[in-house]
Amino acid sequence: MTPYKVSIQETSNKSIVKFELNQFITKHQSFEFSNIDEAKNSPLAQKLFYLPFVKKVYISSNFVAVERYNIVEWPEVQEAVATQISEHLNSGGIVVTDTSTVKKVPITVYAESTPNPAVIKFVANKKLFTATYEFTSIDEAKLSPLATELFHLPFVKSVFMEENYISVTKYDVAEWDAVTMEVREFIRSFIEDGKELVAANAQELLQKTSAQLDQVYEAQDDTSKEIINILEEYVKPAVASDGGNIQFDSYNPDTKTVKVILQGACSGCPSSTFTLKNGIENMLKEMLKGRVETVEALNG
Repeated sequence: MTPYKVSIQETSNKSIVKFELNQFITKHQSFEFSNIDEAKNSPLAQKLFYLPFVKKVYISSNFVAVERYNIVEWPEVQEAVATQISEHLNSGGIVVTDTSTVKKVPITVYAESTPNPAVIKFVANKKLFTATYEFTSIDEAKLSPLATELFHLPFVKSVFMEENYISVTKYDVAEWDAVTMEVREFIRSFIEDGKELVAANAQELLQKTSAQLDQVYEAQDDTSKEIINILEEYVKPAVASDGGNIQFDSYNPDTKTVKVILQGACSGCPSSTFTLKNGIENMLKEMLKGRVETVEALNG
């Protein structure tokens, strides 16, 4: 079994620190506890409330967030909290004992068209993934039971997953009008049944944990970091709304060329070349004058 590892993440609220785990600890349920009595069904939360500075505990998907009283500062105690969480989980400690008393929110999944006619985006009403995943074959999909099952549908060409949605690319043998309802209902039932969407260790194996991504970022040169930040702030939200993703690949200071990877609905989309040249390239040329001349996509 993959051991639990904890990474400490600051939040916009100075009183709250997020202890992010390398695998899910709840099945699409969230819990909030304001005191030790409320936490009677959560041995993990109860253990944390024995620390005198703990005010609230939030448990959801792959993280535990803790709000503190002002008697301490987080840098003084966060390592001890992270150790307590990992030791509890790695010794087989239970997160929540009885979820039957928790009101189960039905999963809603709706289908949304994208600029790429081969791709439909299936959006859920809650967070499903803590990283982005793209699978272009059933062999690649072995880390995702959901993607593996989707590839059993003969018209599925690729599967892209991010936060609260799944983008499915089809082959031309089927029309979306004929199969959208089937795919939507399959995804909804799979999630609602509490089945594993991606393997617990997928994020770590694919080098997608927060710590691993931070390490890759810090290894980049200054211009590459600026490019990554621009893509994250200005480009990713727009392409995510269309069911896709853009990933920085490399920057060549000699040729002033930026290479990116297009994923999900962006990959192979008829309008992606226009977006790349007239949107992203122009933006980078304007914001990084003299340093960027060309943006190329490695896959479309």
